[in-house]
Amino acid sequence: MEGKTYYAVCMMQEDHHSGVSGLVKFVQQEGGKCHISAELKGLKPGLHGFHVHEFGTKLFSVNLLFTFITISITKSYLVGNLTNGCVTAGAHFNPHQKTHAGPKDENRHVGDLGNIEVGADGIGRMEMDDHLLKLFGDTDNIIGRAMVVHMKEDDLGRGGDEESLITGNAGGRLACGVIGHSGPLAV
Repeated sequence: MEGKTYYAVCMMQEDHHSGVSGLVKFVQQEGGKCHISAELKGLKPGLHGFHVHEFGTKLFSVNLLFTFITISITKSYLVGNLTNGCVTAGAHFNPHQKTHAGPKDENRHVGDLGNIEVGADGIGRMEMDDHLLKLFGDTDNIIGRAMVVHMKEDDLGRGGDEESLITGNAGGRLACGVIGHSGPLAV
């Protein structure tokens, strides 16, 4: 019997008038790898760091107080919040406190997806399957988190300096978006 299939999408929007935008799609069946399909435009040719970052959301609570009984029920909601630009996205999504590495490395941030390759036409495309990203559950779930594309190539933690083990020396943020659930997608 097949498990449930989950879908998510992320609309990437420019940061600081970079001109970069695009769409990232995710599909995952319970017990399987997460398939990622991305197409971004407006980038300089070459490799650009591409990561899931920890914050795409703002957590707020609604308190309901019933006057006829003395209990308070609190329900929390996640809402996309990149109102201050891509800096709001925080660091790479790293729930297990690992060092930065490449997507094929076992010990890495959950959000380390390596690089997206951009052609001479300024369009970057990526197709990959990842065993750490989850579209369901708790700890490794990326729903409500942010996707970010960076100015420079991600050195995959092999740059030989401290920053390499944190960010891959990928530089500034060109575009970002909040990852949200969606209906079935063509990928």
